[in-house]
Amino acid sequence: MQSCEISSDSTDDPLSSALHRHRQPRIVVIGAGLAGLAATKTLLENGFTNVTVLEASDRIGGRVQSIQHGKTTLELGATWIHGANGNPIYHLAEDNGLLEHTTEEERSVGRISLYAKNGVAHYQTNNGKRIPKDLVEEFSDLYNEVYELTQEFFQNGKPVGAESQNSVGIFTRDVVRKKIMLDPYDSESTKKLKLSMLQQYLKVESCESSSPSMDEVSLSEFGEWTEIPGAHHVIPAGFIKVVEILAQDILNRVLLLSKPVRRIHWNCSSHDTEEIVDQADHNQDQRPSPSPVCVECEDGECLLADHVIVTASLGVLKKAHETFFSPGLPLDKAQAIQKLGISTTDKIFLEFAEPFWSPECNSIQFVWEDEAQLESQAYPEELWYRKICSFDVLYPPERYGHMLSGWICGEEALRMERCDDETVAEICTELLRQFTGNQNIPKPRRILRSSWGSNPYIRGSYSFTRVGSSGRDVEKLAEPLPYIKNTKAPPLQVLFAGEATHRKYYSTTHGALLSGQREANRLIELYQYSFGAETTKPNI
Repeated sequence: MQSCEISSDSTDDPLSSALHRHRQPRIVVIGAGLAGLAATKTLLENGFTNVTVLEASDRIGGRVQSIQHGKTTLELGATWIHGANGNPIYHLAEDNGLLEHTTEEERSVGRISLYAKNGVAHYQTNNGKRIPKDLVEEFSDLYNEVYELTQEFFQNGKPVGAESQNSVGIFTRDVVRKKIMLDPYDSESTKKLKLSMLQQYLKVESCESSSPSMDEVSLSEFGEWTEIPGAHHVIPAGFIKVVEILAQDILNRVLLLSKPVRRIHWNCSSHDTEEIVDQADHNQDQRPSPSPVCVECEDGECLLADHVIVTASLGVLKKAHETFFSPGLPLDKAQAIQKLGISTTDKIFLEFAEPFWSPECNSIQFVWEDEAQLESQAYPEELWYRKICSFDVLYPPERYGHMLSGWICGEEALRMERCDDETVAEICTELLRQFTGNQNIPKPRRILRSSWGSNPYIRGSYSFTRVGSSGRDVEKLAEPLPYIKNTKAPPLQVLFAGEATHRKYYSTTHGALLSGQREANRLIELYQYSFGAETTKPNI
């Protein structure tokens, strides 16, 4: 397929032509997740009429996937609205009555996510013993004290010591271990138990960060991620309702499902555009008007555009960016994609006829006593289940029945995805029997799992700043093409949105939504003098 590039002295400027003829710019949005839908909604509300959304899968929502399970809704993807004060997702949900049936217990969730603030987490060892509550609280205070230290490197400009290897995991493990071993009051057995709990906490933290291990998360950048103040919320009717609100005014002719994109040709001259279209299956009887961008779909159709907003996940960009863009991405943008991190965090829902856990139990945490001195949380393939860190009890039971939600991340999550339901159900049942000491726990009557890692249109759950990357890489990923120094080429041909492009709110739904609005507003500002679009800038 012809690649195309506009020379710096080209006078064939499709943008100028569009402005002079007052033609509506043709905009293609790739992806109908929160970022893509937010961008589309913002453009339509500001007078843009020639917008097309291409979604590779057969549904909208991206990494939001709410599944109807009996009378309730389970979230395979995004679950919580993280913070209320100024969070656009919260305000969308609140303004549309989506939080009316949220219980008081679901309105305040701790930093390490549970489904309810009520009740007590049961820390169980692989020997079937429950760790005393006071010992858990003592260790938790210690861990949280060190967690606060990890925030200081970015927030206070604290220098990173070479011994930490700029890794949250290595730093945390080293500091916590030293504090445990220097405690003059603990017995050797208590110290060993605390060291084992440390490994479990780091597994939970890895699920929170969607990293293979906290050893891969950058210590110098960890404190840049910004938490929105206020309570966390669950949407009883499903997070997908937020997606539907964004999509409700987007017509079917605008939104095309099951329409994967093969390649984005950008910086095209009119000759290049004609050649690309001639080689593809298309329904254009007339000579195509000049367009700097041509979006080539897997089915052979080519869509001509002045601008394309790419909301593909970081996982997809890592896998396919070399063939997805023609010409290829600038080296610094390709390097940013390579350096930033994304991994898989999966959920395993188990439904039981009756609860085997006590009424006050809100989660079962797996503490392996033989992992006290573990240096790496990468397991052999056959031991993938050791990465399952916990099972949360879904509250309230009136809504969910007797349901547990397990968590697993990293390569081990991908191995879980390759197993069948029966195998995963059996392994989870054996783990629950082993850690609770209750050999009478029955197999669950139903199992439901996510599979974000093996989904070819997602390839991971959400992004993190990996060791060696920084917020500057996030900004470089978000920078439109061509770069502004190429002043004679049409501007804003390829724009980038999605949670991985938001420097402060990466990994969140509100980060995704705000990034879509951000890119839409770039185009609104570009054209506001052309056909009088009124700009509505979000507070980003």
